[in-house]
Amino acid sequence: MLVSLSIKNYALIENLSVNFKDKLSIITGETGAGKSVLLGALGLVLGKRADLSALKDSSKKCIIEAQFSILDYNLNSFFEKNDIDFEAETIIRREILPSGKSRAFINDTPTTLTILQSLSEKLIDIHSQHQTLQLADINFQFHIIDALANNATKLVSYSKGLKLYNQLKKDLRELLSNQQKAQQSYEYNSHLYQELVQAKLVVGEQEEIEQALDKLNNIESIKLNLSEAENITYNDEIGLLALLNSVTSKIEQISSYSNEYKDLYARILSVKIEADDIANELVYLNENVNFEPSELEKLNNRLQLIYNLQQKHLVKTVGELLEKQSNLEKEVSMVENSATLISEKEKEIKNVTEKLDALANTISVSRQKAIPIFIKKMEKQLANLGMENTRLKWNLTLTDQYFLNGKDELELLISANKGLNFGTLQKIASGGELSRIMLSVKAILSDYLKLPTIIFDEIDSGVSGSIAQKVADIMVQMSKNMQVIAITHLPQIAAKGKQHYKVFKQEMNNQIVTQLKELTPEERIVEIAEMLSGKNTSTTAIEHAKQLLN
Repeated sequence: MLVSLSIKNYALIENLSVNFKDKLSIITGETGAGKSVLLGALGLVLGKRADLSALKDSSKKCIIEAQFSILDYNLNSFFEKNDIDFEAETIIRREILPSGKSRAFINDTPTTLTILQSLSEKLIDIHSQHQTLQLADINFQFHIIDALANNATKLVSYSKGLKLYNQLKKDLRELLSNQQKAQQSYEYNSHLYQELVQAKLVVGEQEEIEQALDKLNNIESIKLNLSEAENITYNDEIGLLALLNSVTSKIEQISSYSNEYKDLYARILSVKIEADDIANELVYLNENVNFEPSELEKLNNRLQLIYNLQQKHLVKTVGELLEKQSNLEKEVSMVENSATLISEKEKEIKNVTEKLDALANTISVSRQKAIPIFIKKMEKQLANLGMENTRLKWNLTLTDQYFLNGKDELELLISANKGLNFGTLQKIASGGELSRIMLSVKAILSDYLKLPTIIFDEIDSGVSGSIAQKVADIMVQMSKNMQVIAITHLPQIAAKGKQHYKVFKQEMNNQIVTQLKELTPEERIVEIAEMLSGKNTSTTAIEHAKQLLN
């Protein structure tokens, strides 16, 4: 519920602060006193676009702040989703700077107008005569019937099922499209894939072949240099091993004279051992240098195959060729397995469709049962409001099409008088009748849903006498389940409020400003008496006011 409203530097309001209470609150005031200004300020704090001209003093910023008690509104998930701290007493603040820039805050957390508007829809419903057009909105009509049908949980399940159904249909379309595209290049891709498979490529083999070919192409030079190295190593007079043996023998003879010579001998001995091993390796390599033309041809052919494949696929390595092979395998498999994949996807869609249809049918049956209950309640309510000849008819048709809220089509028809044909609301009902119809709808919904605070902005226009009394009774009944605020010119309605506020203009510092205050019991009698007879209240008007209040 709306707990308080603070307005600074807005239109005719310099600084205004008011606390609201539960049940039915009444706001009255003379025409032009500033009731629309109050609603305009409240609209800003609820997310409407800001207008710099609304500033009373264009050199100062405008601040509008509203406090709501939201503990029973189940809004924790909304606050969590939008990364805002949840507070049982939530404060919304809107600031309009002299520069024209606008800022919005929820519990001191900066927020966007989109989030603010989304939250405000859950907190307050400002209802004026032009909003009766909502009655003609098909979504609002479904909202009414689904409330009476208790379809909320079913509709959540249906929405999830519909989302899954649409995703599966999208997947199927992609499978069919990919199948068609892949089919067109299947034979060519299959040929490329088989060619790569038959090549039996191995990562790293290209480098190994290139190295082997480099060796075979230089076999004469390798043989010559290995032979010469072997001769240098094994020459009996000046060979490496002979000289190293001589050095080893000389140092061995003095190694016992000091640790210094002993260490040197050990190092030379180590070199001799390594030299012997190298010499043996030279002999082995020299003996095994063979030139085989068939091996050279084999390696050249293999390398040329790899080069040809790389050129065909516009890559530079065997690894990239293997990646191409993997991709081609997927494309070829997609065509070969597409029929199976499509069949499986169609089975999934059929399964979801059956469940979705069953749920849509259940929702439709619930609506069919709720419609006569709603019509009975509405016609009874409208009869109390002087529309006893009004008849309603709701045509509900189950279709084959999936809508966001089921498979039903809905049409609301009305007959305002006996003997007249049924027609749409816009063509049959007058503005005053639409107001009474909307009031009746809201009253019925308040028994089924946790509605936000509702503000009726002169919805009683065009009614008087006993009908005004009935309108007031409906508002009182609604206020048992929710906070109701009514802006009215009718004393019959004003007298029904649990609390009564008055909007008035006052001169302050040579300026006219709008003020709002809660009336005392004595002030309230005078206000209602003035609503009955004008400024010059009579004793009769005072007594009549007291009777209405009692």
